Amino acid sequence: LQHTTHMFSTLRRFPARTLRASFRVAPVTGAKRSFSTEEIDMLSKLLEEAKQRKETAETSVASDYDGPSFNIQTFNAISPIGLQKFPEGKYKISADADGELGGEPHAILLRSHKLQVEEVKPSVRAIARCGAGTNNIPVEKMSEMGIPVFNTPGANANAVKELVICSLLLASRGISEGIQHVKTNIIPEENSEYAAIAKRIEKDKKMFVGQELTGKTLGVIGLGHIGSRVVGAALSLGMKVVGYDPALSLEAAWRLPGDQMTRAKNIEELYKASDYISLHVPYIKDKTHHLINAEALSMCKPGVSICNFARGEIVDGAALRAAYESGKMTGKYVSDFADADLMGHPQHLVLPHLGASTAEAEENSAAMAAEQIIDFLETGSIRNSVNFPDARLEPKEADSYRLCIVNENHPGVLGSITTFLGEEGINIDQQINLSRGNVAYTVIDLEKLPSDPEGLQNKLGKIEGILSSRFIGFPFHTEVGRPGTFFHVSWYQES
Repeated sequence: LQHTTHMFSTLRRFPARTLRASFRVAPVTGAKRSFSTEEIDMLSKLLEEAKQRKETAETSVASDYDGPSFNIQTFNAISPIGLQKFPEGKYKISADADGELGGEPHAILLRSHKLQVEEVKPSVRAIARCGAGTNNIPVEKMSEMGIPVFNTPGANANAVKELVICSLLLASRGISEGIQHVKTNIIPEENSEYAAIAKRIEKDKKMFVGQELTGKTLGVIGLGHIGSRVVGAALSLGMKVVGYDPALSLEAAWRLPGDQMTRAKNIEELYKASDYISLHVPYIKDKTHHLINAEALSMCKPGVSICNFARGEIVDGAALRAAYESGKMTGKYVSDFADADLMGHPQHLVLPHLGASTAEAEENSAAMAAEQIIDFLETGSIRNSVNFPDARLEPKEADSYRLCIVNENHPGVLGSITTFLGEEGINIDQQINLSRGNVAYTVIDLEKLPSDPEGLQNKLGKIEGILSSRFIGFPFHTEVGRPGTFFHVSWYQES
């Protein structure tokens, strides 16, 4: 049965016509017999029937549940593809926290809305942004309140990568200038006469002679989800690539074609080598603010073009304008951010903020954010948080109980927690304690449910440094697995 199931799971990835074509190959001597067309059709039919049964079962489970739901408050319009990730009946989603949800929100899902602290109610366990940047969320304050903030790195990577490739062409070939010239000069000057316009379009091409990308060097600053894709795309265009990322993770390193690109030892090396520079770093006030400044520009080639689809504050617009007006820099600056110092300058090609504005990117980001919220609410797992440590946890089953504690990352707090539980006669099956910055996350699996879980949380909340605690049981099935139960917020109780 296991072998058949594995075979089905392998075959289901291929359409029937592909399978038929694959299995028509003449058998090699000593190999197992080939499958007939009838057998392939039968397997495809069985797989389709199994898929329909699975979907029916999942729908049935969702519709049979009539208990309380996890309530998700949304800001902005969230892609329906993402919202469909929340099982119907077990989750309620609404932008109206006081109306349609029918209770306090347990999590917040947003895109670009600038979240205010007063909009985050004490019942909120988590916040997820459908996108990579979290500048619109008061992350530091959320950390103080014990609330993890999630983002969706990589979900919009392909959309941004494609726009970067577009920007390289815009910087190289006079495309936008040529379009504007036709509209504002040629057509009105030739009185909209086709023959004259066609002649001018051919004649005026010499005004917009550009350069090809092949053989040129692209410097990529930041080699994460987006930067690594830009590297691959540039190489496929025949470009040379120099990359720089002092915080490169092992996971990101595996995504890079290390044998086809050069990793700069320092950022100065990248500046000197690049014909184009593409920025893919987060905005960090004390680290990446005006990363491209007058000093950086002085090391660059005079004709360097800069593509910025990361954050506007990374580039010093005043320094760049001064370099353009002095004649020292002849390249273009392409971005989807306004710049007060570069407004109207012909070398600044500014677009609407289109980086992640594709239907696919919005769907991917929303789906990823929803999955992270579900995982956290139901198991306590943390993936892709910008202020909490990663914690990969297995789901709880019947007769199992988990206590998740958020506390200040100070010496002695963990010891106080375990001592308190011992004094209360609570036996610990297993525990993990992880930290990031000023926040620590402690997850304890208990041997049995305390006789008074709420009373235990109230006492636990009095320990200095505890921000919040919540029990997770078998979600939607046991008393402590019911949404909205057994969540203690120390700062709110004290106020």
